[in-house]
Amino acid sequence: MSESSTISRHALTVLTGQLAVMAFGVTDTIVAGRHGETSLAALSVGSAIFISVYVALMGIFQALMPVWAEQRGARNPSAIGQSLRQALYLFAVATAIGMLVLLSPGPLLRWTEVPQALRTEVEQYLAVLALALPPALLFRLYSTLNQAIGRPQLVTWLQVGSLFIKVPLSIWFTFGGAGLPAQGAVGCAWATLVVNASMLALAFWLLRSQDLYTPLRIWQRMEPPHWPTIFGFTRLGVPAGLAILVEVTSFTLMALFIARQGTVATAAHQIAANVAAVLYMVPLSLAIATSARVSYWLGAGNAVQARSVVFIGFRIAVPMGIALSALLFIANGTLAALYSSSAAVVATTGGLLLWVAIYHAADAVQTLCVFVLRSYRITIAPLVVYCALLWGAGLGGGYVLAYQGLGPWAPIMSPVPFWAASALALAITAGLFVLMLRVAIRPATRSGEAGWQEK
Repeated sequence: MSESSTISRHALTVLTGQLAVMAFGVTDTIVAGRHGETSLAALSVGSAIFISVYVALMGIFQALMPVWAEQRGARNPSAIGQSLRQALYLFAVATAIGMLVLLSPGPLLRWTEVPQALRTEVEQYLAVLALALPPALLFRLYSTLNQAIGRPQLVTWLQVGSLFIKVPLSIWFTFGGAGLPAQGAVGCAWATLVVNASMLALAFWLLRSQDLYTPLRIWQRMEPPHWPTIFGFTRLGVPAGLAILVEVTSFTLMALFIARQGTVATAAHQIAANVAAVLYMVPLSLAIATSARVSYWLGAGNAVQARSVVFIGFRIAVPMGIALSALLFIANGTLAALYSSSAAVVATTGGLLLWVAIYHAADAVQTLCVFVLRSYRITIAPLVVYCALLWGAGLGGGYVLAYQGLGPWAPIMSPVPFWAASALALAITAGLFVLMLRVAIRPATRSGEAGWQEK
């Protein structure tokens, strides 16, 4: 099978599962929106905080995929199991930190001036999701393991199957019925907890019962912490997790700043953020598949083939990003109407989605780059770029345009300045990452060519 086919099949499998997971968020957004503007606004603020925490911690474990993919390429499967057990120590620390943040959102809500009327429901929502965080992160470890060994199918089946649990539970818990009182946005959180726990239980069963995991020797006695291994995970995972945190909070923090503009603006931003997140699943899946193959060939000692895989990834990801952006330009009004029955929310959202289209085109390029850069162990430079551009120029620039004005331009009390500034910042980020990747693959390629010439 060609590398292009391998990447495409891997990416399509991952995409199917990721879209199922994203359907959780779409379901919650639609259900909360139908329940009322206040519920949707509370979901917008609460989910922004949870996503920021979750993706930062998830990024730490997702960044371990190159390690396990290289061990697979080096034909050392038992090392994967040992490495996975060491990652559990990192999981324990990450979970404790994440739960502490989710259970104490008050200072953040006050700092961002979230209206008092929303705070109680947001805090209740996050308290439930604090319980959902440990199973969610453990399942992410299982997902990363399967991506590294080139077998994401089992994860996808679990994610798709869980959608049939999530949808009815979100509706039931939110609106109530059969003796259960209506819980609004908090009901969506309870549904998420049930689904995460169910998926983790099935993942454990698969790890115990499927022969494909036997060579990994996962179920051995837990070794004491091996600090060089854990520190190695930290050096790779923490910058990657922080980079993802900056990337996501560059627009999820918008929800907290936009909340002061009222429920219409907050609801419109929630819809735009949800659409952007769904579209992001396409380049994310391609980036995961491409980086897994790049790491596999690097582990096998073939840097020339790894470089070839990088170019194959670009040939797939860039046209796909352009096509999805064009589709969003055309269908922005129709998409907005699917999410809300409020004419004011639909009108505001339609304008935001035009900026989301530009945002996505840049996102498709930078996502592939940053994942492949991790395969070459480059994590600090992308983090610096993210902080300067996505937080500084994107989020900071949007705040200035919206609430302070800039030069001759008066403040624009709308979500639009945030999305416009972020789209521009992400485009510059994508260009810088392409340059970094070009530099990264050249020395590796020369080294690989020399090694192959000696054989």
